[in-house]
Amino acid sequence: MPIAVDIDVMLAKRKMSVGELADRVGITPANLAVLKNGRAKAVRFATLAALCEVLECQPGDLLRWEGQDAADG
Repeated sequence: MPIAVDIDVMLAKRKMSVGELADRVGITPANLAVLKNGRAKAVRFATLAALCEVLECQPGDLLRWEGQDAADG
């Protein structure tokens, strides 16, 4: 998929666990894992906003476009 998810990078920078982030955002750890591992088909803006608020970051810190060449190779 050409969209890469960098939630684990921000978790490491903030020294926060997946469980703590899920609790603070208000989603299940399983749903956060689906998003974090790039298996989600969509993300609600409300969820993205909550992630950014808790992690004190911008949406671009969590999501980035890699394009087809990067995804293939």
